[in-house]
Amino acid sequence: MSRHTKLIFGALVAAGVLIAPAIATADHATNPHTQNMHAKGHSPHPATFLGEPDGVRHINSDLAFWGNLAFSGNYDGFRVIDISDPDNPLEISHQRCNGDQGDIFVWENILVRSWNSKKAVARTCDGQTVPAGWEGVHVFDISNPVNPALLTAVSLPCGSHTLTGARDGNRLIIYSNNSSSAGCVDGTRANDDPVGDFMDVIEVPLANPAGANLLRREPLTGPITNVRTGCHDAGLILGQVNLLACASADAINVWDVGANALPGGSLADPAFLFVVSEPGVGQAGTNGRWHSASFSWDGQILVAGWEPGGGAEPECQTTDPAVDKSLFFYSAQTGAKLGQWVLPRGQDGVAENCTVHNYNIVPLRSGRYVAVGGHYQAGTWATEFTNPASPVTVGWSDPPAISPPDLGGAWSSYWYNNFIYESSITEGVNIFRLSGNTTGGAMRLDHLNPQTQEFSLP
Repeated sequence: MSRHTKLIFGALVAAGVLIAPAIATADHATNPHTQNMHAKGHSPHPATFLGEPDGVRHINSDLAFWGNLAFSGNYDGFRVIDISDPDNPLEISHQRCNGDQGDIFVWENILVRSWNSKKAVARTCDGQTVPAGWEGVHVFDISNPVNPALLTAVSLPCGSHTLTGARDGNRLIIYSNNSSSAGCVDGTRANDDPVGDFMDVIEVPLANPAGANLLRREPLTGPITNVRTGCHDAGLILGQVNLLACASADAINVWDVGANALPGGSLADPAFLFVVSEPGVGQAGTNGRWHSASFSWDGQILVAGWEPGGGAEPECQTTDPAVDKSLFFYSAQTGAKLGQWVLPRGQDGVAENCTVHNYNIVPLRSGRYVAVGGHYQAGTWATEFTNPASPVTVGWSDPPAISPPDLGGAWSSYWYNNFIYESSITEGVNIFRLSGNTTGGAMRLDHLNPQTQEFSLP
C-alpha cells in the first residue's frame, strides 16, 4: 500500500486549457476484491497520520462533485481533480487551508470547508492568517478551479467537523456539525463543560457569498444521555420527502424540513420528529458515536452507521461483536428498525482501523436500494438492502493492512455517474467501476454533495 505513482502533468493556464498528464498507475488494482469491482484511475496525494505533527498532517478526508470536477478535502485544504476521464484523473489545483478536517460542500462557484478544533498557534488559509483558537468554516470562490480564492470565514466557537447543505431560494443553507468538540457548551468553550447539543445553521447568499453568516442554532432533542453528544454529521433528502437526520452520539435526530405530509419545518428551521437509538451504539460503556445518515431515494428507509473507537481502532475483526461493524436500516417515518448489514470480511491484520464510515445511496429508478461506502481499512463495499431485513453484499475492494501500521483506509466511498470514488486517507483518490446489473440504469447527476439527496424517486 506504500507505492504511489507520481502524477506528472503540465498545466497551461491559458483560456482554461490543461495539458493531459501521463497515465497514473493505481495500486488499488492489486487489492483483494470481488470480480465485479474493477480498479480504474488514481489521483495521488500520499499522506501519513501517525507521527505527523498536527500542523503538518495533510491526510485525505471527504469528497464532493460538480460536473467533471471532484473536490477532495484534506487536513491542509482541498484538491480540485478533473475526472472527465476516470482512467486518468488530473489534479488541477490544491488550495491550502491548514486546519482539519476539510469536510466540503460545493454549489456552482461556491465551496464551503470545515475547520475543526482550535489551534494553539496561528495558521493560514489561502495565504491569509487564521488566528490561534479560531474555528468555523471558510467560504471559497471556485469559479476558476485552477486558482480557488478565499472569500470569507464564519467563526463558530464549537468548530465545524462536517458539513451538509442545500440551496434554499437565493441562498445556501449549511448545517455545520461540531461533533462533540471538547469543552464546548452553549456555543462557547470552557474547561470541563459538556459539548453543546446543536447544529449550526449557516446562510450563504448566492449573490454575495462573502456575506455568509451564522443564522441560528438547531438544538438536538430527545433522550440524549450526554455520553458523547453533539451532531457528528447529517444526511438530507429533499424532493417529496424533505427529511434531515443527524447522527449524534447515542441517538439519531430526525427533522421535517419542507413540504410533505408532516406539519411545519423548513431548511432554515427544521421541525423535530423523533430520535432513533440502538443498543450498544454510542451509549454508556461504548467508545464512539453514530456516524453518517442517509436515505433510500424514495425516503422510506433511514440508513445509519456508527464509529466505535472514533475510527482509530480495529473494530472489524472476526471476533468483534456485530454491532461494531454494522450498517443499520430504519423506517424513515417511525424510526422502527428494519434490519442491519454486518461487514462479512474480518479485518484481522495488525491494528487495522475499521468501522463503517462515509457512504451514499445509488440513485436507481429500478426500486432497488444499494449503498456504497468506505470503511477505513476494510476498504470500499457495495451493499444491496432492497430487503432491509436481509441485505446482500454486492462487491468490495479490501486493501491489505498498512505497513508499518498507521491509520488509513477509505475515509469515504461514493457512487457518482457509474463510478465509485474512494478517498483513501493515506493515498489520495481511487476510482472503481462496479459491473453487473444490480446498479444497472443508475441515474447520472450534474453534481453530488454525498450527504445531500436533492430529489426523491417514487
